[in-house]
Amino acid sequence: MPDVADADGLTVGQVSARLGVTVRALHHWDEIGLARPSLRTTGGYRLYTAGDLERLHRIVVYREIGLGLDRIRAILDDSAVDVGGALRAQRTQVAQRIERLQQLSAGLDRMIDAHERGLLLTIEQQAAIFGPEWNADRHAQAPQRYGDTTQWQQYAERSASRSPEEWQAIADTIAALDSALEDAMDAGVTPGSPEANQLVERHRDVFTSSYFPLTRQMQVCLGRRFEADPAFAAHYDGIRAGLATWFRRIIDASARAHSIDPDTANWQ
Repeated sequence: MPDVADADGLTVGQVSARLGVTVRALHHWDEIGLARPSLRTTGGYRLYTAGDLERLHRIVVYREIGLGLDRIRAILDDSAVDVGGALRAQRTQVAQRIERLQQLSAGLDRMIDAHERGLLLTIEQQAAIFGPEWNADRHAQAPQRYGDTTQWQQYAERSASRSPEEWQAIADTIAALDSALEDAMDAGVTPGSPEANQLVERHRDVFTSSYFPLTRQMQVCLGRRFEADPAFAAHYDGIRAGLATWFRRIIDASARAHSIDPDTANWQ
């Protein structure tokens, strides 16, 4: 509570300093008739009395708990207003706002974790969802390798909102695609054929919905990695011998059909 005993004749600047409100706010409240100073100097400058300061203090308190100026005016000036009821209603709104802020805080925590870790799953959950060949340590290193890229940020933001069940659905979709690739290679599907191009489009759609938007040029870069990276090659060749190279070839053929030279394609 401010010391109002010696408050008669305080200037706008002095009141501003005492209550921690701006001079502009005090002028505005004066203009709208919410808190007018009772005194004026002969030069026309505002001077606030102890009573004025008491009213201003209540305005500041009510404003800090979220009441609008019209509602504050009613509480201060309308004897018919149920002040207790108005404050209880405001308390309910504040509680709801706190709950929402707590939810936002939890969401921010998940987003931070996702940017720093990628998958918000335990090691046991990762193994159960992605299979025994999944390398959790390799994935744990991904933020250091890709954390400053737009694609990692897109991936992390999606990851933050996904449950284990949603990751399981993604793993099942990818497994179904792997099986379709194996069947197509076994059936003698050739690069550049409609069947092969359809599989390339399916891969791009699955990747885009699961991780981050994948352009055709980026897909070509991935195709190279599927063949050259030992971990990726082991995955695809473990499904069917030679599948990594065949997959890269159908991606390249599809890229050429879209006027992209696989030899010069880059990550864009």
